[in-house]
Amino acid sequence: MKVLQTIGGFGAKGGGTSTCTYDLLTSMHQSVSGADVDLLTPSVTDPSDRIMGNGEQWIKVVDNDYRTPLSISKNMVDFLQQSNYDVYHTNGMWMHINHITCSVARSKNKPYVITPHGMLYPEALARSAWKKWPLRKLWFDRDIREAGCIHATCQDEMKHLRTLGYKGPIALIGNPVCVPLCTSEFIGYRNHKPDGLIKLGFLGRLHPRKHVEKILQGVALIQDKNIEIYIMGKGDDSYEEFLHNEVLRLGLGDRVHFLGFLNGREKFEQLSKMTALFVPSDIENFGMIIPEALIVGTPVMASLGTPWEALNIENCGWWKDNSPESIAEVIEEIKDLSPDQLYAMGARGREYILKNFAADRVATQMYSLYQWLNGDLDKPDFVYE
Repeated sequence: MKVLQTIGGFGAKGGGTSTCTYDLLTSMHQSVSGADVDLLTPSVTDPSDRIMGNGEQWIKVVDNDYRTPLSISKNMVDFLQQSNYDVYHTNGMWMHINHITCSVARSKNKPYVITPHGMLYPEALARSAWKKWPLRKLWFDRDIREAGCIHATCQDEMKHLRTLGYKGPIALIGNPVCVPLCTSEFIGYRNHKPDGLIKLGFLGRLHPRKHVEKILQGVALIQDKNIEIYIMGKGDDSYEEFLHNEVLRLGLGDRVHFLGFLNGREKFEQLSKMTALFVPSDIENFGMIIPEALIVGTPVMASLGTPWEALNIENCGWWKDNSPESIAEVIEEIKDLSPDQLYAMGARGREYILKNFAADRVATQMYSLYQWLNGDLDKPDFVYE
């Protein structure tokens, strides 16, 4: 059985969608016997960016010839029309590559999977709705309706897909969390409060939807100069400027550190140095930064807009409202916890991620989904109809 995944962009700076796709496919090739899965993507156009990975042969890169706002690519279309795979699988929505993957699969009478990556949430559909509504009527309503299966990464996403009207099979498979060897260096006992200092972290693309300013505002409500904030990420320049101005307005001075874009070992090393990671976004589909922090033993505060109630259930963090007042309450609780208690929270978080989202486990589930769609396996128990 041969499988082709497609994605509209696969640059290293592409964020969570590119990362989780690469981690999934890498794990499938490394841990699933007989897996034959390729990925089709256009080349990057940003000179400072590069295609994810290390030149693996299963990554099929065609010259980027995107044209028009719909990102139509003749090179991608030609590759798909000439291809011969048993199952097709597209990542994302609203780009021509997502539609043409589904269309070509139908023309070849092959099953196809769509992973929306949160792009069918009500909040996501409401953004630029004037563009998405005609695209739905032109292409995507049919693509969704006739999919062999849609892949949801959490219960919330599955619920939204049903509300949207999709009646077909839904595979509930979380995003994979790779455990780089370097993380073993960072999970031993460490002082979460060195010299009484509390280090609060944010990791991710800097964008207004991430509400990093609420962390700043929450800290400003607490009169404690032993609290520092480390902002890890790049993105919207105007939003980053706003954050710098907010630091000045709130009088936080040199207690806020902008570390820029981090990746690989450096990312995990910095995460491990945090007393806690904060994710105050209004909405996250899966939120890869949350398990990435937990995997190195760092507790996490995530907003109710993330699908991470497990932080409360497993006692490895806080799942709360993202108001500055709620954030301040969490910080006060952190102040009252000992380093040993914080370490125990992080250890529980790491164990939860290893048990539920380890990349090899997720890769096995995804390959089982492909086998079922190809008629080689009974329906897996994570597929809901």
